[in-house]
Amino acid sequence: MSAIFVTATGTDIGKTFVTCGLIRALQARGRKVAALKPIMSGFDQAAISDAGLLLSALGRPVAAETIAQLSPWRFGAPLSPDMAAAREDRAIDFAAVVDFCRDAIATRDGALLIEGVGGVMAPLDARHTVLDWVAALDIPLVLVAGSYLGTISHTLTALEVLRRRGLDVACLVISESASSPAPLDETRDAIARFTSGLDVVALPRLADPACDHPAFDRIAEQV
Repeated sequence: MSAIFVTATGTDIGKTFVTCGLIRALQARGRKVAALKPIMSGFDQAAISDAGLLLSALGRPVAAETIAQLSPWRFGAPLSPDMAAAREDRAIDFAAVVDFCRDAIATRDGALLIEGVGGVMAPLDARHTVLDWVAALDIPLVLVAGSYLGTISHTLTALEVLRRRGLDVACLVISESASSPAPLDETRDAIARFTSGLDVVALPRLADPACDHPAFDRIAEQV
């Protein structure tokens, strides 16, 4: 079936929100779905984590064991992955991360969603970024952007970087930012003018993050 990498233009943009919504949309279509969040920083065992939210969306129990299965590389400091690892006198083994994902892709039964960490250019170690991670896997991706002031430049820059590496962006999601001065639809339309041929989906903030929305169905059509 399919494997998709979910990345973003920056941190706290909405990757997990989009991935969870996509899980539910695919399940509603009768698709088998699995998800990974291989690297997490800012992880607190006592708090709700991105991996915990993914497990809940998948209908799996949230426990230390299942979180470890989805996210083998977990770090406590809310910093870029390389900095968070260094705070614990650890380092991220880039080859091991890639191999972990490749093994999951090779053995998947249905759709596999791999959620990245931070933004496209977030550093994983002294030499590799999330961009290198996506390029090594060479699978289509969903790019999540915000609707905050400045997002047009950030989003078009990220798309240009991905294009130059020859990566396949299946869909661009504009996830509505809190207190944005620009209307969501206008932001989407402004970005879409520069992204001919790319499906650009506007995703509003939802009172209940677990509720369904037509935007998730539209994203699911690309997977």
